[in-house]
Amino acid sequence: MTKTTPAPVSRARFDELFQAVCNWGRWGDDDETGTLNYIRPEHVRKAAGLVRSGRSVSMAVPINKVAGPDNPRPAVHYMVRSYDVPSRPGETQFSTDYLASEFHGDCHTHIDALCHVAMNGKLYNGKPASAVTSRGPSIQDITAFAHGIIGRGVLLDIPRLRGVKWLEPGEAVTTEELEAAEKAQGVRLGEGDIFVFRTGHHRRRLELGPWNNTYDGDGKAGLHVETMRLLHERKVAAFFPDGDGETVPSNVEGVAHPIHALQIASMGMVCADSLQFEELVKICEEEKRWEFMVMAAPLRLPGGTGSLFNPLAVF
Repeated sequence: MTKTTPAPVSRARFDELFQAVCNWGRWGDDDETGTLNYIRPEHVRKAAGLVRSGRSVSMAVPINKVAGPDNPRPAVHYMVRSYDVPSRPGETQFSTDYLASEFHGDCHTHIDALCHVAMNGKLYNGKPASAVTSRGPSIQDITAFAHGIIGRGVLLDIPRLRGVKWLEPGEAVTTEELEAAEKAQGVRLGEGDIFVFRTGHHRRRLELGPWNNTYDGDGKAGLHVETMRLLHERKVAAFFPDGDGETVPSNVEGVAHPIHALQIASMGMVCADSLQFEELVKICEEEKRWEFMVMAAPLRLPGGTGSLFNPLAVF
């Protein structure tokens, strides 16, 4: 299939789009949960009704402790106490360990706090970027999502639609393709939904190995910025991609990471990065459905700009 290169977008067009999808003030001037407000109790109850077979599957990548071109700062994990070190006679034994990791990056399944992205010196809801200093954020930290992201997940599998194993780096997914995937899979993104977006990023990494997916490297596949209109109009609550949703290099004049800027800084969207759906797609095929209950909870870390997490799909 011919590679789908993104149509270029001028900075003026991007600025218009930023305003068109902006949710500043929608839920009050001091709101810190953004599009999570779309998930109301009735949405959670309906999502629970999707649990029929009782199967569950993780959508997280294993915590990566190996340095690579897409993992320059790997997680550090070591044993603190183990059973091969003698303990006092009669003492109950314990094994313990230590983990240190940054939250963001292409090899850590994580969720972003709304303070994670600023555009033109402003955070979501027009708050000043100066609210985040070297001491941490004073507003919009990850504790705003402490009670979890629970709702109906909808997987749109673009490689399945195209009949390929994965999208190639630099490819962009259009609004028309998202709608075509909905039709092919018999689902439709709606208010309060969690959009599970597959490009095949993780499968490509498993089969071909890690690659430099930055602006200095080969890039990665993601959404075209114009798709944000669809997510805004449908009142989608959260975005869970297998890459980070960005087409790299950017197709927007003078703006790197435009998807993050639109989703987080403008829309206040609950966004995760670096999930994997290789186990999920098998279950979707077996169950013959691409909707399921999602349960996800970040760490309750005051001052966190994000959090590692283990999102679950439940059938």
